[in-house]
Amino acid sequence: MTRPDQPVSADALFGSGAADYARYRPGLPDAAVHLLAATQHGVPGPVLLDLGTGTGQVPRALLPVLRRLVHVDLVDVNRHMLETALTALEPVRGSCSMSTFTGEAHSFTPTAPGRAPTLITSCRSFHWMSRPEVLAMADRAAAPNAIVAVMGDGSLWTHGSDWTAALRGLIQTYLGEERRAGTRGTYAAPDRSYEDDLADSAFSDVTERRFPVTRSWFPEDVVGHLRTTSFARPALFADRHHEFEAEALGLLRRHARGGVLTEDAVFTVLLARRPGGAA
Repeated sequence: MTRPDQPVSADALFGSGAADYARYRPGLPDAAVHLLAATQHGVPGPVLLDLGTGTGQVPRALLPVLRRLVHVDLVDVNRHMLETALTALEPVRGSCSMSTFTGEAHSFTPTAPGRAPTLITSCRSFHWMSRPEVLAMADRAAAPNAIVAVMGDGSLWTHGSDWTAALRGLIQTYLGEERRAGTRGTYAAPDRSYEDDLADSAFSDVTERRFPVTRSWFPEDVVGHLRTTSFARPALFADRHHEFEAEALGLLRRHARGGVLTEDAVFTVLLARRPGGAA
């Protein structure tokens, strides 16, 4: 699992696009959700700290499975995302209390005594953060046997299929050959992996789990999903965005089989703990 070189504000990237994010971003695989829940076996009163929560996908998936959760802290730089997350979580939260923190993940501090997180998650967001500072914060804030879970599943930009290659080519005709990343500039190959970041932190005992996932996309949903990415977000196209979306939709419809596009991905979960922590 890799990342861009510099942390970037998600608020600057996605602005108020929380509705698209909630509608078009794929959820977590069931197997990954159950793995996260299993890390809390025997933990009295589990507390979740979800960093870069976006629209709350992690707690929304975890709450129905880990009903013993007593508190969730939602952290994001984008207040619109947090508002959307709270609305989405209300029907499933039960008696679980929730707090929001608007700001960069490394600046988070627990909201109340006795609520040290026992599970800290970052799903598809760790690459935007100042990782060493985030892991130092986690060491200060977390319970002794806490688990840090860093998760992700790549990008349509890197997916190797005919339709994603054609889509990538179309994006390049509008935005140039190099992949866009952040609020300006282009993507740079990483010089460190997440594993390296974790190895240099207090949470250096790391295991990896990989879950193959096959997704079926309707062309319209791929176009919506692109609005949530850093490499094809609307602002990059300026006044040509509607033109791009129309062309992308036509391309995707031509590649769809039976109206559907298939993506074979791998959802990776890195589980990290302090050495000597509970297995």
